[in-house]
Amino acid sequence: MKLTWVDIRTADNKAAILEEALHQRVDGLVSDSAADFDGLPPTVKKVLFPKGSGLPAELGQTDIVIVGPDEQASPEQLAAAHSGVEFGRFVEVTDQPTLEDACQAARTFPWSLVLFRDPTKIPLEIVIAAAAQATGSLITVAHDVQEAEIIFGVLEHGADGVMLAPKAVGDATALKAASVVDSPSLDLVELTVTETTHVGMGERACVDTCTYFREDEGILVGSHSKGMVLCVSETHPLPYMPTRPFRVNAGAIHSYTLSQHERTHYLSELKSGSKVIAVDVRGRTRVVTVGRVKIESRPLISVDAVAPNGQAVNLILQDDWHVRVLGPGGAVLNSTELKPGDTILGYLPSADRHVGYPINEFCLEK
Repeated sequence: MKLTWVDIRTADNKAAILEEALHQRVDGLVSDSAADFDGLPPTVKKVLFPKGSGLPAELGQTDIVIVGPDEQASPEQLAAAHSGVEFGRFVEVTDQPTLEDACQAARTFPWSLVLFRDPTKIPLEIVIAAAAQATGSLITVAHDVQEAEIIFGVLEHGADGVMLAPKAVGDATALKAASVVDSPSLDLVELTVTETTHVGMGERACVDTCTYFREDEGILVGSHSKGMVLCVSETHPLPYMPTRPFRVNAGAIHSYTLSQHERTHYLSELKSGSKVIAVDVRGRTRVVTVGRVKIESRPLISVDAVAPNGQAVNLILQDDWHVRVLGPGGAVLNSTELKPGDTILGYLPSADRHVGYPINEFCLEK
């Protein structure tokens, strides 16, 4: 989870944005007036970013004060003069000297707030690298939620947080959602194969991602929303063709796969830029981006299995030896060689679905 700061200094509808930000449990609220912090809960950091130079006489409920580059005192000196308050430094990066200032602030201050004027993220990469061993937090100003998502992923690690001045109600909610960069682990189960059936021709989807999969990774696919099988990526050698470690030959186009926030999508819905969840045999997950989806007519095989709780699971795959699923310990199992009694890995989402979203309602799939 990355840090989220909401800047209310120039907000037209300050009251509504403030209410939304508190409801979404953002990490910090930024204002140029300490009076805005009166009555706010202790769960949110109150960040004072005063106008001009110098500090106001009264800091009120302020937790963090952001000072400009013209402040000569060290963070230790500032903290000693204002008990109970932390200090951060703001730097606007426009050239090489200001980039060096930002690197120095990130290395020395508990908080550094940086605004990059150029659209390139190269200066941000430099500051992140310069502060790699520092203990402070780097907060980067984002102009919108889309830029915030990019900032969170720069150099894989991203900035520690983002400050955003919402343009409308809803931006704080979107920023909070974008800050969740770690995907939660899933409790995989061992499924026992009960039957395989050749079901004739149909369309299957290969999901080509913008990411290299590991050998024990794939995506979850199933005919029903409450039962999925872990389909392995093409990271393992095959005769007659090179490996394609970015690809999962996933299944028939009607199948569900798991996306962000426990949402499901049909394989037929995926397209360039879609997000899916990569899962390894221990249930660890990460969000990956789809580069393209290849849908072609192929012979299909249906794999039926049962979970320890008796729940039936089905997966329809391309009927070919090189299409594989994962078993316990990362065992790679060829779909056409599966037989009753074999064990494969799967996942059992608990909720029914409506347009892919979990919902508590009656729904029968068979």
